[in-house]
Amino acid sequence: MARGWLNIGDHATMLPIPHVLLLILDLGGTFVFAVSGAMVAVKHRLDILGVLVLAFVTGNVGGMTRDVLIGAVPPAAIEDWTYLAVSVAAGLVTFIWYPVTDRLRFHMLWFDAVGLAFFAVAGAEKALVYGVSPAMAAILGMLTGVGGGMLRDMLVVEIPVVLRADLYALAALAGAAVVVGGHLLGVSPVMTTAVGGVLCFALRFMAIRRGWHLPAAKTPQGQLDELQSENRPHDEAR
Repeated sequence: MARGWLNIGDHATMLPIPHVLLLILDLGGTFVFAVSGAMVAVKHRLDILGVLVLAFVTGNVGGMTRDVLIGAVPPAAIEDWTYLAVSVAAGLVTFIWYPVTDRLRFHMLWFDAVGLAFFAVAGAEKALVYGVSPAMAAILGMLTGVGGGMLRDMLVVEIPVVLRADLYALAALAGAAVVVGGHLLGVSPVMTTAVGGVLCFALRFMAIRRGWHLPAAKTPQGQLDELQSENRPHDEAR
């Protein structure tokens, strides 16, 4: 099976993931996340440029941030025009046929879970290839999966969904941790990426189906009522 090569300075390092599969899943995940970003943009009544910007941000910022942090510059999303084309296509499809994509919102959760799983394990693998410490490689794997969504929500002035959704960031971290653990134990990278991806998807799947979530901070009822009353004029103004 063919493998991809990654240039680091003057040396070429063989990636443990088949190049064609890496590219297909990477672009597939980019498209799925870009659609979710475009859907949020349309929901907030942004214009066509705003839709395309949020689509690109959601689909690519996580990977771009990881690449900059590990020294893989220029980031793949900037070096390869295909990432931009996929993001723009996702944004246009969502903008033009929003009633159709909105009806598929629930099904998009499953595609999003697949994209999250792959980005988490691929992000951790790439960080390990660049010599990042195991603990930070796991965190960078999680960042790859959730970074774009966090910036998307911040741009539309919302609490990032990855900080409040059912086992979203934790699922990404778990999948990335499997990759890192396999690296430390000398297990085949292909096997660990597969197991890590399945674990990430399974956790997200069960969270969606069963409503699994981490404990949330408890606010006294009096403080909660006060916060709601403070936010009400702002919400009405919007």
